Amino acid sequence: MRDLKTLRWLTKNNQKDIEIFINFLDYFFPMIFDKIKRAFSSNEGDPEYIEIDLGKEVKKSKVLVRPFVLKSFEDVNFILNSLREGFTIGIIDIKPLRSKDLIELKRAISKIKKTADALEGHIAGFGENVIIVTPQFAEIYKTPERKPVPKDNLLEG
Repeated sequence: MRDLKTLRWLTKNNQKDIEIFINFLDYFFPMIFDKIKRAFSSNEGDPEYIEIDLGKEVKKSKVLVRPFVLKSFEDVNFILNSLREGFTIGIIDIKPLRSKDLIELKRAISKIKKTADALEGHIAGFGENVIIVTPQFAEIYKTPERKPVPKDNLLEG
Protein backbone atom coordinates (compact mmCIF):
# COMPACT_ATOMS: atom_id res chain seq x y z
CA MET A 1 0.00 0.00 0.00
CA ARG A 2 2.82 2.34 0.83
CA ASP A 3 4.47 1.71 -2.59
CA LEU A 4 1.26 2.72 -4.33
CA LYS A 5 1.14 6.02 -2.41
CA THR A 6 4.78 6.68 -3.29
CA LEU A 7 4.05 5.99 -6.94
CA ARG A 8 1.08 8.39 -6.94
CA TRP A 9 3.23 11.07 -5.32
CA LEU A 10 6.00 10.55 -7.90
CA THR A 11 3.48 10.64 -10.71
CA LYS A 12 1.92 13.89 -9.53
CA ASN A 13 5.24 15.63 -8.86
CA ASN A 14 7.01 14.40 -11.98
CA GLN A 15 4.12 14.80 -14.40
CA LYS A 16 6.13 17.28 -16.49
CA ASP A 17 9.17 14.98 -16.60
CA ILE A 18 7.02 12.09 -17.73
CA GLU A 19 5.38 14.21 -20.44
CA ILE A 20 8.80 15.32 -21.69
CA PHE A 21 10.01 11.71 -21.78
CA ILE A 22 6.91 10.56 -23.68
CA ASN A 23 7.32 13.39 -26.19
CA PHE A 24 10.96 12.40 -26.58
CA LEU A 25 9.97 8.80 -27.33
CA ASP A 26 7.23 9.92 -29.73
CA TYR A 27 9.75 11.99 -31.67
CA PHE A 28 12.87 9.80 -31.71
CA PHE A 29 11.47 6.26 -31.59
CA PRO A 30 10.06 6.30 -35.16
CA MET A 31 13.39 7.62 -36.51
CA ILE A 32 15.44 5.01 -34.66
CA PHE A 33 13.01 2.24 -35.57
CA ASP A 34 13.10 3.25 -39.26
CA LYS A 35 16.91 3.16 -39.31
CA ILE A 36 16.96 -0.29 -37.75
CA LYS A 37 14.25 -1.48 -40.12
CA ARG A 38 16.18 -0.19 -43.18
CA ALA A 39 19.37 -1.83 -41.96
CA PHE A 40 17.80 -5.26 -41.77
CA SER A 41 15.45 -5.10 -44.73
CA SER A 42 16.66 -5.34 -48.31
CA ASN A 43 15.77 -2.88 -51.01
CA GLU A 44 13.56 -4.41 -53.67
CA GLY A 45 15.63 -2.84 -56.47
CA ASP A 46 18.94 -4.25 -55.24
CA PRO A 47 19.66 -7.94 -55.67
CA GLU A 48 20.73 -9.77 -52.53
CA TYR A 49 24.41 -10.69 -52.70
CA ILE A 50 27.57 -10.63 -50.69
CA GLU A 51 30.61 -8.93 -52.14
CA ILE A 52 33.88 -10.77 -51.65
CA ASP A 53 37.21 -9.10 -52.35
CA LEU A 54 39.48 -11.79 -53.75
CA GLY A 55 42.45 -9.43 -54.02
CA LYS A 56 43.02 -9.41 -50.29
CA GLU A 57 44.23 -12.63 -48.78
CA VAL A 58 44.87 -13.04 -45.12
CA LYS A 59 48.50 -13.97 -44.74
CA LYS A 60 50.42 -15.00 -41.73
CA SER A 61 52.94 -12.40 -40.81
CA LYS A 62 55.33 -14.47 -38.75
CA VAL A 63 58.05 -16.78 -39.96
CA LEU A 64 58.59 -19.90 -37.92
CA VAL A 65 62.10 -21.32 -37.59
CA ARG A 66 61.52 -24.89 -36.56
CA PRO A 67 63.98 -27.67 -35.70
CA PHE A 68 63.26 -31.22 -36.88
CA VAL A 69 64.97 -34.53 -36.18
CA LEU A 70 64.98 -37.05 -39.01
CA LYS A 71 64.91 -40.42 -37.23
CA SER A 72 63.23 -42.41 -40.02
CA PHE A 73 61.94 -41.95 -43.54
CA GLU A 74 58.38 -41.57 -42.18
CA ASP A 75 59.40 -38.33 -40.43
CA VAL A 76 59.76 -36.69 -43.85
CA ASN A 77 55.99 -36.25 -44.31
CA PHE A 78 55.65 -34.24 -41.11
CA ILE A 79 58.56 -32.01 -42.17
CA LEU A 80 57.12 -31.52 -45.66
CA ASN A 81 53.67 -30.60 -44.34
CA SER A 82 55.23 -27.90 -42.20
CA LEU A 83 57.22 -26.58 -45.15
CA ARG A 84 54.14 -26.52 -47.40
CA GLU A 85 52.50 -24.00 -45.09
CA GLY A 86 54.93 -21.50 -46.59
CA PHE A 87 56.18 -19.76 -43.46
CA THR A 88 58.40 -22.42 -41.90
CA ILE A 89 62.18 -22.50 -42.12
CA GLY A 90 63.22 -26.04 -41.28
CA ILE A 91 66.46 -26.93 -39.52
CA ILE A 92 66.71 -30.69 -39.91
CA ASP A 93 69.07 -32.87 -37.89
CA ILE A 94 69.85 -35.91 -40.06
CA LYS A 95 72.35 -37.58 -37.73
CA PRO A 96 69.98 -40.26 -36.31
CA LEU A 97 68.94 -41.52 -39.77
CA ARG A 98 72.46 -41.16 -41.08
CA SER A 99 73.75 -43.50 -38.40
CA LYS A 100 70.97 -46.05 -39.14
CA ASP A 101 70.57 -46.27 -42.91
CA LEU A 102 72.29 -44.22 -45.62
CA ILE A 103 69.90 -45.37 -48.36
CA GLU A 104 66.87 -44.18 -46.39
CA LEU A 105 68.72 -40.91 -45.71
CA LYS A 106 69.30 -40.36 -49.44
CA ARG A 107 65.61 -41.08 -50.16
CA ALA A 108 64.51 -38.65 -47.45
CA ILE A 109 66.83 -35.87 -48.59
CA SER A 110 65.75 -36.42 -52.20
CA LYS A 111 62.09 -36.09 -51.23
CA ILE A 112 62.76 -32.94 -49.19
CA LYS A 113 64.77 -31.45 -52.08
CA LYS A 114 61.99 -32.17 -54.60
CA THR A 115 59.42 -30.52 -52.35
CA ALA A 116 61.67 -27.51 -51.76
CA ASP A 117 62.15 -27.15 -55.52
CA ALA A 118 58.40 -27.45 -56.13
CA LEU A 119 57.76 -24.73 -53.54
CA GLU A 120 60.54 -22.65 -55.13
CA GLY A 121 62.38 -22.81 -51.82
CA HIS A 122 66.01 -23.47 -51.02
CA ILE A 123 67.92 -26.28 -49.36
CA ALA A 124 71.48 -26.41 -48.09
CA GLY A 125 73.60 -28.60 -45.87
CA PHE A 126 75.49 -27.23 -42.88
CA GLY A 127 78.21 -29.59 -41.85
CA GLU A 128 77.53 -33.29 -42.01
CA ASN A 129 74.47 -33.49 -39.77
CA VAL A 130 72.22 -30.49 -40.49
CA ILE A 131 70.10 -29.45 -43.48
CA ILE A 132 68.33 -26.09 -43.76
CA VAL A 133 65.17 -25.77 -45.90
CA THR A 134 63.59 -22.36 -46.54
CA PRO A 135 60.44 -21.20 -48.32
CA GLN A 136 60.42 -19.07 -51.44
CA PHE A 137 60.88 -15.70 -49.74
CA ALA A 138 64.05 -16.72 -47.87
CA GLU A 139 67.35 -17.52 -49.50
CA ILE A 140 70.33 -19.38 -48.10
CA TYR A 141 73.67 -17.74 -48.69
CA LYS A 142 76.13 -20.12 -50.28
CA THR A 143 79.77 -19.18 -50.59
CA PRO A 144 81.11 -19.54 -54.10
CA GLU A 145 83.46 -22.45 -54.55
CA ARG A 146 87.08 -21.45 -55.03
CA LYS A 147 89.08 -23.22 -57.64
CA PRO A 148 92.58 -24.08 -56.48
CA VAL A 149 95.22 -22.14 -58.35
CA PRO A 150 98.22 -24.19 -59.46
CA LYS A 151 101.49 -23.12 -57.88
CA ASP A 152 103.09 -22.79 -61.31
CA ASN A 153 100.80 -19.89 -62.21
CA LEU A 154 101.69 -18.02 -59.02
CA LEU A 155 105.40 -18.05 -59.81
CA GLU A 156 104.94 -16.92 -63.42
CA GLY A 157 102.74 -13.88 -62.64
